[in-house]
Amino acid sequence: MGKLFGTDGVRGIANKDLTPELAYKLGRIGAYVLLKGTTKGKVVIGKDTRISGDLLESAMAAGFMSMGIDVVSLGIIPTPAVAYLTRHLKANCGVVISASHNPAEYNGIKFFNEKGYKLPDQVEEEIEDYILHDKDVECRPEAGDIGQLTTLEDASKLYIEYLQTTIEKDFTGLKIAVDAANGAAYKVAPEILRKLGAEVFIINDKPDSVNINFECGSTHPEVLQQLVKEVKADLGVAFDGDADRLIAVDEECQIVDGDHIMNICGLHLKKHNKLNKDTVVVTVMSNIGLDIALKEQKINIVKTKVGDRYVLEEMKKEGYSLGGEQSGHIIFLDYNTTGDGLLSAMQLISTVKSEKKSLSQLAAMMTSYPQVLVNAKVKNENKQAYQQDEVIMEEISKMEKLMEGEGRVLIRPSGTEPLVRVMLEGKDQQQLNELATELANLIEKRLN
Repeated sequence: MGKLFGTDGVRGIANKDLTPELAYKLGRIGAYVLLKGTTKGKVVIGKDTRISGDLLESAMAAGFMSMGIDVVSLGIIPTPAVAYLTRHLKANCGVVISASHNPAEYNGIKFFNEKGYKLPDQVEEEIEDYILHDKDVECRPEAGDIGQLTTLEDASKLYIEYLQTTIEKDFTGLKIAVDAANGAAYKVAPEILRKLGAEVFIINDKPDSVNINFECGSTHPEVLQQLVKEVKADLGVAFDGDADRLIAVDEECQIVDGDHIMNICGLHLKKHNKLNKDTVVVTVMSNIGLDIALKEQKINIVKTKVGDRYVLEEMKKEGYSLGGEQSGHIIFLDYNTTGDGLLSAMQLISTVKSEKKSLSQLAAMMTSYPQVLVNAKVKNENKQAYQQDEVIMEEISKMEKLMEGEGRVLIRPSGTEPLVRVMLEGKDQQQLNELATELANLIEKRLN
């Protein structure tokens, strides 16, 4: 991966790392690379509720318009809505200005191509090469050929109307608690749930431009648990700042994470012959309990590297319809091209209604196994060396045999720090703690 683009676009502290000057260049060079130098194309831009959104949107829009590209501002809107509207409005590309679940001082810029998919690495690297080597392009339209900026006032309405077409049940009779994270879903989430007949209780729906994700949303589900308890809701849904992920809470105030949601929806889709190839795509970090639950129902499981982009790549390549991460990034590829918190909520709630069971009953179909994570500090250049160390590999093999197929050992070198992450999963929490610490100590001893 290059120096600008990470696993999910360009991110950094707004006006320090991610400056308006950089946003302008991303607009110009993005237009050149993605639109093949043609003028009079169309780009849609959406953003979350951060104070820096206007600053970066203005700069980026100027970059596009300087290349003769018309810009349609979608306003404050979830990331997955931008992916959908890029396709719906037949735009040449879509842009999201958001740092997802990160604190308010951060922001990010993410591109979608004309089909609503994130850009492949090689395209990001091409954009990066121009910017990092300070290369401009010879394109300066004049007069009537300069791009124009317009605002689409009913962008959220179009997204809501589309989401309604993805389910068959209304939500009449359900009490639903919502934590909007003071982010992009603060209006659309309660609006669509009320349209579908639910009684909605919402918190963190008053963004002030700096409170996005602050002790709320999908990364702080304890806030939603308290709301579910107070209002005696049938279930609760929590989104992150750009609403591309979902964490739920059942009526007994227990957290229902992405693994449980995929299990619930996967079983329901299979029951109705809508689960392509009877397969769910997850990452190596998904709980072993999901493997066991899906296999019991004769559903195949395919695993990828950590990151929803890798899940999506596998889904596209093999034609799978459901995949995602434990963190709540869930992709229903029949309906959208990226993780979509609101769409996931619609599918989950519709399943609850259709199955005529409580969320706790549905969640109980999968048992989450305890997970223990211990970091081993090693020299940066030695992070991958554990695979060639016979002593370490033999110890891993012993631990796996000890857990007799009811647990696993996962070793992941950190991408940014001099660490090797040791994750053990199994039935006995105390045993896992002891084994993980023992293995981490061995890795430190052998690789330093």
